[in-house]
Amino acid sequence: MKKAVVVHSGGMDSSICLALASREFGPAHVVSLSFDYDQRHQSELAAAAKICKDWGIDHRQITTDILRQVTNNALTDASKEIRSSADTLVVGRNGLMARLSSIYANGIGARCIYMGVLGIEVDYRDCSREYMDLMQQILRIDLADPEFEIRTPLVAMTKAETLHLANQMGVLEYLLENTVTCYRGIPKEGCGDCPACCLKRRGLQQYQASLAFQS
Repeated sequence: MKKAVVVHSGGMDSSICLALASREFGPAHVVSLSFDYDQRHQSELAAAAKICKDWGIDHRQITTDILRQVTNNALTDASKEIRSSADTLVVGRNGLMARLSSIYANGIGARCIYMGVLGIEVDYRDCSREYMDLMQQILRIDLADPEFEIRTPLVAMTKAETLHLANQMGVLEYLLENTVTCYRGIPKEGCGDCPACCLKRRGLQQYQASLAFQS
């Protein structure tokens, strides 16, 4: 039976990927893998666990707090202010998560991982498909599996488009209620001014405007 591993933060985008993987592979054949890197928004980990419990998906958590020892940023140091996306870039985080989750996937017989990266409206150098293609090449060598995939189904979408997708799958309202997107860890509406909250608010506005236009 085919399996998949989803890198699952407990935020909106990775949870949409979890829903997509569950539809394709079935909940019993998907693993949600969350990473505790001592991030200031730890509430996202509890959100990931709750979503998996509600959806009947196996949830695992890996500790990678070593990131605090090798790089410094506002997501791992609460004394730093969050003013822009540059403050929240955790150098190498997505690459590390891709590598560790792929090793885990290989160990359970899964030949793909999902990552909920956005490459259009998010200014992080490790969120592009180009970056993931390079990671995928290395992982195929590491795992001795030329067909191994890093799936990034949202990478070419705007935030509004991801919300439309969630709505089409019938999970949008649930995810708006239960995910944590805010970099300060405030659930639902969030803090309102961190980069993640600003992107989410703009996406919601565009999504709602498109619904009004269609009606």
